[in-house]
Amino acid sequence: MRAVDLIRRKRDSGILSPEEIRFLIDGYTRGDIPDYQMAAWLMAAWIRGLNPAELAALTEAMLHSGEVLDLSDLPGQKVDKHSTGGVGDKTSLILAPIVAAGGLLVPMISGRGLGHTGGTLDKLESIAGFNVNLSIAQFRDALRACGCALIGQTAEIAPADKKIYALRDVTGTVDSPFLICASIMSKKLAEGIDALVLDVKTGSGAFMKKLEDAEYLAGLMVETGRRMGKKIVALITDMEQPLGRTAGNAMEVAECIEVLNGGGPADLRELCIELAGWMFLLGGRVPGVGEGRRLAEEMIASGRARDRFRDIIRQQGGDVRIVDEPERLPHAKRKLDIPAPSAGYIAGIDCEQVGIACVMLGAGREKKEDAIDPAAGMEFHRRLGDRIERGGPLATLHYNSDARLDEARSLVEASYRIAAQAPAPRPLVHKVIGA
Repeated sequence: MRAVDLIRRKRDSGILSPEEIRFLIDGYTRGDIPDYQMAAWLMAAWIRGLNPAELAALTEAMLHSGEVLDLSDLPGQKVDKHSTGGVGDKTSLILAPIVAAGGLLVPMISGRGLGHTGGTLDKLESIAGFNVNLSIAQFRDALRACGCALIGQTAEIAPADKKIYALRDVTGTVDSPFLICASIMSKKLAEGIDALVLDVKTGSGAFMKKLEDAEYLAGLMVETGRRMGKKIVALITDMEQPLGRTAGNAMEVAECIEVLNGGGPADLRELCIELAGWMFLLGGRVPGVGEGRRLAEEMIASGRARDRFRDIIRQQGGDVRIVDEPERLPHAKRKLDIPAPSAGYIAGIDCEQVGIACVMLGAGREKKEDAIDPAAGMEFHRRLGDRIERGGPLATLHYNSDARLDEARSLVEASYRIAAQAPAPRPLVHKVIGA
């Protein structure tokens, strides 16, 4: 087999066998197939799509590119959550301690920023000393010690996805339902979990802009998970505007601490309680999702979730003082307000463009080797339907480098639509698939 022949066949709408897909994935993981050939195949797959057999083969090859964990010696149900990504989507940092405090194990393998969306690992690394690169032995120790561990893909766990994920980020091949499904499910199934709750975003800030596309992706992942014998449910949630009040790594960590202390933005808090409710249900801790929500609320109100977050940070080498003193997190040296050009109601936000502006400020990557500025990002002062006066602040840019400040400012200014009437409210959760 030759990679160039498989690229041509997929380009021409041909079907690849499981053996051919395994050849591609194994060869790329070992380094025998270079970035440029894998990038070409990914683009062909993005354009032509994959049939169910190809998707199953791709997921399987990526899953078995490394070790598939067996956590059966650790007592309790193992449950994880995964989001398809959005602007200001920081729920993992809140959910993991809530659910671990509530009696389940949460083995969470996460990713870095992808395209215009933030990444859980980048947020965690804004905490001084926090180590997301645990070995499997350390990962197991953390699960045993505090019921949770948050790490990235490693040389041992889903190494193919780690390489492909970084390549997709910079080659315009992120928003394929097939590549997203294979990426998410390969690394999630490698975790040794019993159940999985998926948060599939839809709207201007999501990879799946249309509700029907989000439902299609959710269906692919639910079917893949069930075929592998896992309990799985997918919530289609709104990303027509940023989640919470901030986007940017350190600012989002501070916002998560607010929620764990019983405060924080209402939309972020509500979504975390809903997702935690489903995690508790699938993990067998409660008989219904309503009871799961109440258990999540209890974990926050009692302080147990906040204390568990402190335990997680300590276990992974981070500075635990930030839980009580979030001002210790990195802060940008400069800020710039974006004023409203007219009075009216916030009728629309191009959430993807806002996310791209955050990347320009330094909060994300445009090339694989780009460094993240943990302090860079954006603070949002108005949500859809809010009234604003002319000159009132729409958002505040936080930055240390002004190299692309003008571009970022222009993007944000063009992202807000102000109208004479408020738009109809949008639900936070559009649909549940697999319930």
